[in-house]
Amino acid sequence: MDKSNSFGLKTIIFPAIILALFFASWELGVKLFGVNKIILPAPSEILVAALAKPEYLFPNLLVTATESFFGFLLGGILALAVAIAFVYSRNAKNALYPFAIALKATPLIAIAPLIVLWFGNSMLPMIIMSALIAFFPILVNCVDGFELVEKEKKELFKIFGAGKFSEFFKLRLPTAMPLIFSSLKIASTLAVVGAIIGEFTGSGAGLGFVIVNASYYLDTPLMFAAIILTSIWGICFFEAIALLERKTIFFQKLTTR
Repeated sequence: MDKSNSFGLKTIIFPAIILALFFASWELGVKLFGVNKIILPAPSEILVAALAKPEYLFPNLLVTATESFFGFLLGGILALAVAIAFVYSRNAKNALYPFAIALKATPLIAIAPLIVLWFGNSMLPMIIMSALIAFFPILVNCVDGFELVEKEKKELFKIFGAGKFSEFFKLRLPTAMPLIFSSLKIASTLAVVGAIIGEFTGSGAGLGFVIVNASYYLDTPLMFAAIILTSIWGICFFEAIALLERKTIFFQKLTTR
């Protein structure tokens, strides 16, 4: 068997075995100790709750996925634009970087009610909160990546008369790609968290809304079903960015040979 295929199978099979053992232990423990499903439902009870209300869960999953995707996209575009400004303007970096750090240090849950109040009870506040939480890791890694360029390479570009536009797209951006993708993978999961927090605060749809609503009615199996769906979406989002990274970095290596 090809080594790459063998490695690929291992990365799928081992986590699947561990996950199966985890759920089996969970199921056995709940049944053995007679735990009330309001406190901790068994995985089988969570599955039954999910299968009983697919028309309720999956549209709300789509709402959360949409909010987190567009929040990730908005946060990423803003972070990239600000990072470019920081790299080419030391004054802009000195003036604005502290505010970016302050934004990161502020708990999102504290400003979520304000954002809902300002922008209304719609998808927009959730997208904004998702963008806010995704913004900082992308900004930091973009700035670090763009500044990784060696001084000798920058001087060589100047000797050949390359402008800032050419220098950025042919030198800085390719150099920064590994760091940028690392931040995008982190931000993809954070964007999901941001959307859920927004839905906790004030929303009539989304998996966060399902979790809050289920907790109100003490429907713990449905709550767990929504939490698990949130995790699954976060994993899928992360893996999509990882796949894009593998394709992009591979193409970059081919073009630089």
